[in-house]
Amino acid sequence: MNLPLIIDKAYNNKDYTTTELPKAEYDNCTFTNCVFADSYLTNNSFLECEFIDCNLSNVKAKGVTFKEVRFINCKMIGFPFNECNSFLLELDFKDCNLSLASFYQLNIKNTNFNSCNLESVDFTEANVTAASFTHSNLAKAIFENSNLEKADFTTAKDYSIQPEKNKLKGAKFNKNGLFGLLSMYGIKVE
Repeated sequence: MNLPLIIDKAYNNKDYTTTELPKAEYDNCTFTNCVFADSYLTNNSFLECEFIDCNLSNVKAKGVTFKEVRFINCKMIGFPFNECNSFLLELDFKDCNLSLASFYQLNIKNTNFNSCNLESVDFTEANVTAASFTHSNLAKAIFENSNLEKADFTTAKDYSIQPEKNKLKGAKFNKNGLFGLLSMYGIKVE
């Protein structure tokens, strides 16, 4: 599908809940304080874009392309990243609420989750190699058959990861967070 190309455009204070964002390939665009909640981003392409202070909760994202896309202070509850185009997928998150989002079976290695709420996020069968979870809340996040090798959990909190069900070689944990690796065994750590 040949989409129109939109380059270097800034979108500010737009509401896409009633009128959809036009189908296009957005290159080096910035979306600030825009509302996409419950809207369709289906088959759009975002290359080197930034989303700042946006609400992207419960969007429909089938076939969306995100390459070198940064999300800052965005509300992204229930975002179905697993429905996005996985080819060249590259994401970066800072101060975002990603509760209930899904990264099921995605290759998101080297992804930064900086000060994010990742409560109940699904990382099942995802390749999260060398990802960073700096100061992020991982309460009830699902890690099953996930590749977490070299991932940095040193300042993450409230994670629960079963070592025998995930690849953890080279992953970094703070000694205060070891309970998150042992909690399922009923071991008391004092």
